[in-house]
Amino acid sequence: MRKNSRRDRPELPSGRRSAEAHDADTFRRGFVSLTNLALSGVQITASAIDVSTEKVLFSIDDHLSVPTAGLGKVLLLIEVAARLTQRDASAHGLLERTVVDSAAEMGLWQHLQVPTLPVADLAVLVGATSDNLATNVLLRRVGIDAVRARGEALGLSRTFLLDTVRDHRGPDDAPHFSVGSARELATLFRNLAEGAVVDVATSQQVLAWLGLGADLSMVSSAFGLDPLTHLHSDHGLLLVNKTGSGPGIRSEAGCCAGPGRAWPMR
Repeated sequence: MRKNSRRDRPELPSGRRSAEAHDADTFRRGFVSLTNLALSGVQITASAIDVSTEKVLFSIDDHLSVPTAGLGKVLLLIEVAARLTQRDASAHGLLERTVVDSAAEMGLWQHLQVPTLPVADLAVLVGATSDNLATNVLLRRVGIDAVRARGEALGLSRTFLLDTVRDHRGPDDAPHFSVGSARELATLFRNLAEGAVVDVATSQQVLAWLGLGADLSMVSSAFGLDPLTHLHSDHGLLLVNKTGSGPGIRSEAGCCAGPGRAWPMR
């Protein structure tokens, strides 16, 4: 078989050649940056998949289960959404915050005067600001065991919510709030986008809550979207994400679609 010479190859339009060269250069620079981080001792896991085909576009140790901090709150939101859509009585009514539920740092409820809120409103706070207090109150209502069982039913074997949010972790506490694998989390968001997590209504609800998320400081910063209003298409893009941060931990999972892609939430 004869290899095609440069003269035999079809010429691409100059604009397309420039775009492809720019994309390739951007990818190379990004990969070099990740490599340098790994060589400096930072543990990196990553996974990017095509929503339509599930084709793996990019992966780095995506099978490893690593600490994911607040990213595990997605599993809680799935359980709460499933109970709401299935008209479970436990997903309705007012929930009161207590001293036991207190957790500093992330969230707005700790700064509000209102002591009780509906379940669905607490889920909004978790989706929008990763609210720690709201997370703990919801976990007290639904239970960590139920969240874990839901994750197992979804086929998650390396991604778990392990504990409530704590200001300090003692020797008898779980070492992390949550752990997960990049591949499982990427697939989970792909399934949310496809309406395949529990059912379409549950997927829609979780996407709607996460679409309120104001933290676009990590991977999502590349898209230039408005942190406070990107629930609907902005610049022809639709982005839903969830981040997690803690001492030595920065994590993010999400889904991004262009103008030609319709999600269940739309």
